[in-house]
Amino acid sequence: MTDRAEPIESMEQLAVVWRAMVLDRDDNADVRDLPGLAVRWADCRFAFWNCVTLTEVGADARVTRRRLHEAADIMRSKTHAGFLWVFEELLDEAARVALDPAAERAGLQYAFAGTGMAGDLLPIGEPAHRDLTFVRVRTDEHLRAYADLNSRAYGFPPEDGRDGLVGSALWKDGVYAYLGLRDGEPVTCAATVEADGRLFVVLVATDPEWERRGYGEAVTRKALFEGGRATGLRRATLHATAAGAPVYPRIGFKPNSPMRFFALQD
Repeated sequence: MTDRAEPIESMEQLAVVWRAMVLDRDDNADVRDLPGLAVRWADCRFAFWNCVTLTEVGADARVTRRRLHEAADIMRSKTHAGFLWVFEELLDEAARVALDPAAERAGLQYAFAGTGMAGDLLPIGEPAHRDLTFVRVRTDEHLRAYADLNSRAYGFPPEDGRDGLVGSALWKDGVYAYLGLRDGEPVTCAATVEADGRLFVVLVATDPEWERRGYGEAVTRKALFEGGRATGLRRATLHATAAGAPVYPRIGFKPNSPMRFFALQD
């Protein structure tokens, strides 16, 4: 395995999963594999479904500058905001050092950090938490609750989260999505989906009022347990935000690539 094998896997998992997610949202979504760029853009209000990522391995500073300008041009052509995802380990050292100022010159601004993670950790035991009961997402009411948890956790207006999920057939059937209920009220959520021989963890969120109680870890374990049981897969991958990154190594994930997210400048 090369030093970049897992960062490449992480980037490719994004491209595979987001293709399904944005086409689920809109059959006419912008899904293109361009030289050095993967476009996965639903152009909906839910910014996480509007994505461009750099795909070249070992890109130098000159190539990276060009791709940043191309990505920004694509993003400016859209109605709704989204993010450029950059897997830092895919860039050469000089390109990593120059990334932020190069992005700024392209009209992009740093938004937040993330980490690609993976592990051969399945199967895992069936989880339990004394405060929670788990319910699989099967209805629009469930999807609305799932969307609202993500909106509260990530600071989106509720209408934005709902625009990304409510009405989805994929999330009611093809995704192993679970709500964690405390006294009957949804307080946390996580999902897994099969992606090119892996189980990918997507859209984990906990209501900010109920953080630091182990709810996010418990519901993630539930989604992994059920997804693993249904598919028989052994390897799982995810992209963690800085806030969620400490949780996943306890489950068995190992970090493999720091990530930077960029938005268009205000």
